[in-house]
Amino acid sequence: MIAHDVHLRIGSLLFEGVDQIDLTGPFEVLSRIPNSTYRIYAKTMEPVRDLKGLRLTPDATLADAPPLDVLHVPGGFGQEALMEDEEVLRWIREQAAGACSLFSVCTGALLCGAAGLLKGRRATTHWASFHLLPLFGATPVNERVVIDGSYIFAAGVTAGIDGALRLAAELRGDDAARAIQLYMAYAPEPPFDSGTPETAPPEILQQTRQATRAITAQREETARRVAARLGVVVPEPERSPLSVTSPRVRGEVGTHR
Repeated sequence: MIAHDVHLRIGSLLFEGVDQIDLTGPFEVLSRIPNSTYRIYAKTMEPVRDLKGLRLTPDATLADAPPLDVLHVPGGFGQEALMEDEEVLRWIREQAAGACSLFSVCTGALLCGAAGLLKGRRATTHWASFHLLPLFGATPVNERVVIDGSYIFAAGVTAGIDGALRLAAELRGDDAARAIQLYMAYAPEPPFDSGTPETAPPEILQQTRQATRAITAQREETARRVAARLGVVVPEPERSPLSVTSPRVRGEVGTHR
């Protein structure tokens, strides 16, 4: 925990095609952390649209960002276009080097991986891309939130809220995180038990597998190029959790404490 009288500078990366909940879910938590300033940074000051069309506007450019104490990297389909964008990857690397915490949500983990930050790390990401983590030198952990030292990884989309609450607790203590959770009235009771590949009905999983097949294949192709650039020994292809015939994800299971 960091002393409450130490001001924290928190920043999120914004890009075209971000999944807005990867950004706005954690925003609800991070913007309420006591004695902190929260800002959103992008390559330019132009508004962008999330993958469903919601317009979002940054506060400042990457070049104008101060050294951050907390860096938040969201995901979304637009992540793919940044996987080989050295300006963005360099910014992530430089900010992570000086930050006390790096927090990725969903396929934001792949951006961190492309920046070379996942080597030797335990990590998680959206279930459709979970099998790609070894291409960045990471050990995949099939948990909703994974903590590895000062790095916090949240799995798919809504897991960003859980990860942000864990981050708030790491920074300001459990009671501060509890107060934020209470203010948000965050007590989810989903109407269906269909939020993971293990619990979704096989026909629903199959439909989702088909819907994400193209972007998943594109991500794997890019990830293998990145692996070659990073010098990561590419393992044999793993069975993706998209598979309806293998409900459990291969790889390490458990949460790092």
